[in-house]
Amino acid sequence: MPEKVIVGAFINRIQELDFRNQSYSVDLYVWFRWRNKDLNPAQSLEFMNRFAPFEHVRSQIYETPLTLPDGSLYAIVRAQGRFSTRLGLERYPFDDQELVVELEDSASGTGNLVYVADDVPLTLSTAIGIAGFRVGQPRMEIKDYLYPTNFGNPMVGEQEAYSRATLIVPIHRPLTALAVKTFLPILLVLACAALVLFIRPAYLDMRVGLSVTALLTLLLTLVALQLARGATLSEVDYLTMIDKVYLASYMFIILVLLRIVHVSWRQEGAGNEMAIARADRAWLLVVMVAYVVVLATIFATSFAW
Repeated sequence: MPEKVIVGAFINRIQELDFRNQSYSVDLYVWFRWRNKDLNPAQSLEFMNRFAPFEHVRSQIYETPLTLPDGSLYAIVRAQGRFSTRLGLERYPFDDQELVVELEDSASGTGNLVYVADDVPLTLSTAIGIAGFRVGQPRMEIKDYLYPTNFGNPMVGEQEAYSRATLIVPIHRPLTALAVKTFLPILLVLACAALVLFIRPAYLDMRVGLSVTALLTLLLTLVALQLARGATLSEVDYLTMIDKVYLASYMFIILVLLRIVHVSWRQEGAGNEMAIARADRAWLLVVMVAYVVVLATIFATSFAW
């Protein structure tokens, strides 16, 4: 029978969440209780998702395991360093993330040792705060992780499984403040673009010259906003939700610009002013409805899974 090792953890701090490198700094304590004196899970503990491993600091609180009144052994380890996991950005900036720390016993597979969660397996310090996020309820998951190799040990067959404990801290962004910060600049740019269609058609030279310059400037403003926001994220092979919103906003401005160019070729004088103005309003209404439909589709598909 494998030795059952009770494991628990306390996370003291989580800092320096870096979306570009998909890493974060964690200061935590991990403790073990077990009975087999031939084992020392504190010494054979291995963190599986370390980032920049040479920067990690690890220490055992007690030089040798303590013997508890019930005869079991007790040891506790403090670890500080950066960890990494895949941070899904499909819903960015309304993404929910899970910061994880994965640990295994480096010496014993499941045939000799299995982890068992403590009564209160994972606790967070009340001082933990991550800028721009709210911290959810932490949890620990313990599963057997099967490696497709025996690491050169013929006594365990072709594959070997290890008991893996995963510490999970869910985090999410505050939606109201984030929505204002993200979409207010975009809406202001689009509002300025829409106002171009309210310039009197009779002033053809000013309408075309000012409109084209203004719309191109607004388009570049949107590009700058997108690049500034994307600079903090890692490279991904898919479009995030905010990328899709920016693309829809580009199309909004381009369609308004196309309307200005189209009118400049068809205008025959001030006598057409009221008809052109009505057509401009109708065009703007169609473009706005299409933009809202596209945004609704983006949000629906992003949150469908």
